[in-house]
Amino acid sequence: DTVKAQIEQTLEAHPIVLYLKGTPDFPQCGFSHRVAEILKTLDVSFHAVDVLEDEAVRSGIKDFGRWPTIPQLYVRGVLLGGCDIVCQLYENGELEGQLRAAMN
Repeated sequence: DTVKAQIEQTLEAHPIVLYLKGTPDFPQCGFSHRVAEILKTLDVSFHAVDVLEDEAVRSGIKDFGRWPTIPQLYVRGVLLGGCDIVCQLYENGELEGQLRAAMN
C-alpha cells in the first residue's frame, strides 16, 4: 500500500512528526493549532504533514495509527496521541522529556 509506505518513510526519516490539518503556522482546526503551539512552546524541531493536501494521507494516517482523529503526534515512529493526550502530557510535564529524548 503506497500511502502506508509513504507514512512509514516519513516516520523513519523524522524523529518527531505531527500530522495536522493545515500547517504549524496556519493550522486549519483548533486541535491542530493547540498541538502545534505546544511543540513550538517547547522549542522542539518537528516535521509537519498537512493532511488537507492529500486525502489518501488524511484517511491513511487514521488507519495507520488506528486513531480516528487529526492531529496525530508520532515520536520515533510511535503514535503518542491526539490533541487531548498531547495536552495532558504537556500539562503534567511528561511531553517535553519524551520529545527531548527522541531528538537525541
